[in-house]
Amino acid sequence: MQPTARRLTTDLDHRSRPTNRSIGTDAVSQVYGNLGDGTAITRHVLTGGRGLRVSVIDYGAAITAVEVPDKRGQPDNVVLGFGDLSGYLTNTHYIGAICGRYANRIAGGRFTVDGAEYQLTINERVIGPHGGANHLHGGSRGFDKVVWTSRTFATDRQAGAILAYTSPDGDEGYPGQVTATVQYTVNDNNELIVAYKARATRPTPINLTHHGYWNLGGSGCGDVLGHQLTLHCDRYLPVNRAMIPTGELAAVANTPMDFRRRRAIGKAMEELGGGFDSCFAIAGPVGTLRSVATVRHPESGRVMTIRSTESGVQFYTANSFDSRPASGGFARHRGLCLECGHFPDSPNQPHFPATIVRPGQVYSQITIHRFAVE
Repeated sequence: MQPTARRLTTDLDHRSRPTNRSIGTDAVSQVYGNLGDGTAITRHVLTGGRGLRVSVIDYGAAITAVEVPDKRGQPDNVVLGFGDLSGYLTNTHYIGAICGRYANRIAGGRFTVDGAEYQLTINERVIGPHGGANHLHGGSRGFDKVVWTSRTFATDRQAGAILAYTSPDGDEGYPGQVTATVQYTVNDNNELIVAYKARATRPTPINLTHHGYWNLGGSGCGDVLGHQLTLHCDRYLPVNRAMIPTGELAAVANTPMDFRRRRAIGKAMEELGGGFDSCFAIAGPVGTLRSVATVRHPESGRVMTIRSTESGVQFYTANSFDSRPASGGFARHRGLCLECGHFPDSPNQPHFPATIVRPGQVYSQITIHRFAVE
C-alpha cells in the first residue's frame, strides 16, 4: 500500500466542543485499519479535562494526533501525521512513533558488553568522504515497525493507554529479550505524560524515545521557522561527519546552539548554516524530572513545555523531509522534534550516562508535555 500524502492531519474531528472549561476525561478505542495478514490495528483516543485530546495507535505505539486549543479556543492538531494506517506502514521518518530498542545512533552498529562484541543492523549510511554506517533508532525493524499490545484506562482526572512489546533475543542483533511498556496519559492539567519501562534477560543497551514532529501552528500552517524555542541546556554534543558524538560536552555559549534564551528557530538556523539534528545535555541531575524546553508559536498563542528525567534531548528540524509520501507529503522543516533520551552512541562512550540494562534492573524514564496559551 502507498501512504496517503497529506498536510498536518487530524483524525479527531471534535472542533465544536467547548475548550474553556473542564469536559471530563475519557478513553475510546476503535479499529484504525488492518495489516496485510488481517491483524487489526487499534486507535485509542484519550481526552483530557481542558481541551487536550490525543490519538494513539498500537502500530509503532505511534501518536497520530494531539489536539489542543489556540488562544481563541479553536482546537487543532499540533503533530504531523498520516491520514491513514498505510502511511505508518511505509514511514521512513519515524513520524509519531516510539523508537527502540536503542533510539538515536550507535556508531558502526557495534558495541561491547562484558567482553562480548555485538553487531547490530546497519540502517543509516552518512554520505561523504568521511561518512559512516550507523545503527539508527533500533534498526531496520525497530519498535516503530511492530504491533504493540494495548489497553486503556480512565479516571475522573486522567485517561491513558498502556502499550507493551516484547523484543526477542537477537532482535536486530541485540542480546537478550526485552519487555517494554509505554504509557501515554492525558490529564486535566493539559499534560501528555509519556512513561517508559523496560526489563531485559541479558545485559543490553536500552534507550526509548517518542519521535513526534511538533508544529504548534496547527493544520496547514507551514514550517516551524517562526516557532520560538528555549532549551534548558548549557552543553551540547559535537559530532563528527558520520553524526556520531566526538565525546566532548561543549558549552553552548557563543554558538548557534545557545537556546538558553528564547530564539526563533529560523534565525538560529541562519546562524548555523542549516537545520538542526543535535543532542543537548539537559541541565540538572539525570533521573530527576526537570525542565527541558519551551516552544512557543506567537500567532496561535500555543505554548508547549517539556520536562524529563533523561540525560539529553535531540533537537531535529525535519531536514530530510522532501514532500514525498514517506515523509507524509511534508516539505522540509514542517515539524520539529525534541526527543528526550540517552546520548547517541552511549554504549561506546563510557563517560556518558550508562545505558546498559541488566537482568533484575528496570529501565525507566518519564517525559511530560504541557500545553497552554498566552
